[in-house]
Amino acid sequence: MLIEFKNVQVRRDARVVLSGIDLSLTEHRIGIIGPNGSGKSSLIRLINGLLQPETGAVCVAGLDTRRESAEIRRLVGFVFQNPDNQIIFPIVHEDIAFGLKHREPDTRLRAQRVVQCLDRLGIASLHDRVIHGLSGGEKQLVALAAVLATEPELLVFDEPTTQLDLRARNHFERTLAGLNQQAILVSHDLELIRGMQRVLVVLDGRVVFDGEPDAAIEWYCEHCG
Repeated sequence: MLIEFKNVQVRRDARVVLSGIDLSLTEHRIGIIGPNGSGKSSLIRLINGLLQPETGAVCVAGLDTRRESAEIRRLVGFVFQNPDNQIIFPIVHEDIAFGLKHREPDTRLRAQRVVQCLDRLGIASLHDRVIHGLSGGEKQLVALAAVLATEPELLVFDEPTTQLDLRARNHFERTLAGLNQQAILVSHDLELIRGMQRVLVVLDGRVVFDGEPDAAIEWYCEHCG
């Protein structure tokens, strides 16, 4: 899928948070790194219309995020840094089924898809668990299952491993490797970023480096470390 940023600028509270963003993204795995407050999260929120550019345009699969955000959100699944920000219902299977309500009216088929998504991520045992009793890693995987259930073509992750211990982090990395969807990740986890095909370095609201993972990480460590 082609994601295009065309001379994009974003301003928040009179402060320019992104400027001069011109990108064409097609790679299967794309990483985004940079210091805190550099504009990384704003950049990915533009992809599914959670944030709109002040000037310029963002297009996903030929669709403009200003005019066709509903269609874009059917294509793009967004996984937030904090899963509590997207989990709504108290029981795991209820939360995942809720996101399918408008896509699959048949309750039986909806329930089957929930089971399939949990099984796919190796967390079938969480089906009837209460959300507030889950670990951070389990919540992150439930949030991912809810997104995968809607069958998006593109997955966007905002700091997916920040709240995870080493075991959960490694589980997430293996899970990501097994997914067919195109994925874009913002992360401070440089080892995870090394597994990407293309990496953008964002600094002070601009993309200052765009290249292969090792070169991008080296530039980032030298200039931002």
